[in-house]
Amino acid sequence: VQLQASGGGLVQAGGSLRLSCAASGRTLNTYVMGWFRQAPGKAREFVAAISRSGGGADYADSVKGRFTISRDNAKSTVDLQMNSLNPEDTAVYYCAAKRDYRVSSLYTRGYDYWGQGTLVTVSS
Repeated sequence: VQLQASGGGLVQAGGSLRLSCAASGRTLNTYVMGWFRQAPGKAREFVAAISRSGGGADYADSVKGRFTISRDNAKSTVDLQMNSLNPEDTAVYYCAAKRDYRVSSLYTRGYDYWGQGTLVTVSS
């Protein structure tokens, strides 16, 4: 599966952005989907994951209550709505896919496919 992330940009602290990940090549509903981010000088970290069915989601503690992950399997897209952004959210954001036969599984690591990343910059 090929993944293409978009929607990044420059936003002021307290603002919102919506990232989108478009998948092609295979049916998206066979994959657990996730978002990760990598800030300058730091390791890549888990942000959010959504199960194959879309019925379950998991979030990093740092984004809980502010970010929401969603998916549309018919359109092969996965979105990340980011609200109340702060400068610590500045990073390159990556979408990722992990094939799994269980419809409700969630993963914070071990993803198989990665998009190219989209830059989010939050100014103070």
